Amino acid sequence: MEKVLADAESRMKKSVAVLSSNYATIRVGRASPAVLDKIRVDYYGAPTAINQLAAVSVSEARTLTIQPWDASICKAVERAIETSDLGINPQSDGKIIRLTFPPLSEERRRDLVKEIAKMAEEGKVAVRSIRRDTMEKLKGMKKKSELTEDDLKQAEKETQDLTDRYCKEIDRVFEDKKRDIMEI
Repeated sequence: MEKVLADAESRMKKSVAVLSSNYATIRVGRASPAVLDKIRVDYYGAPTAINQLAAVSVSEARTLTIQPWDASICKAVERAIETSDLGINPQSDGKIIRLTFPPLSEERRRDLVKEIAKMAEEGKVAVRSIRRDTMEKLKGMKKKSELTEDDLKQAEKETQDLTDRYCKEIDRVFEDKKRDIMEI
C-alpha cells in the first residue's frame, strides 16, 4: 500500500514539474532563456537544443543574447528561431544573435492567461487520472486480500489528500504565472 501511494505522489510531483517547465517556455515580455528550450536546431543532422550549441544570456530586461560556440551555425540558429512559434525576429551580426522581446499588449496578456489556465486544467486532469489509477490498484489489492477494508479506506483517503494537495499546488503555480503575465 505504501509503495502504491509513494508511486502516486511521485507521479503527481512530475505532473506539477511538467506544468512549471511548460510555463517557463511561455514568453511574457521579459527576456528568459527558457523560451528557447523547445526550439531545436539542425546541427549535423541531429535536432539539438540552442543552449547546447551556444551561450544564452539576458543582456537587458527585454533582450536575449545568443552566442554560438561555432560561428558556422549562426544562420541555422536564426532559421530555427524564425520558424518557431516564438514570434520574434532575430537580429544577427554573424557572430551574435539578439532577440528583443516587445512589451505585451493587454489582449495578448489575456490570451496568455487563457492558455496557461488550459495548461493548468490539463495538469489537474493528469493528477486526477493518477488518483483513479491508484484507486484501481488499491481495490485490486483488496480483492486479492492484500489489504483489509480499513486499510483500503485509509489508503483512499490518503490518495484523495494527495490529489487535493497537488491540485492546490497547480493552482498556486498558475496564479504565480498569471500574476507574472499581468504585472509586466
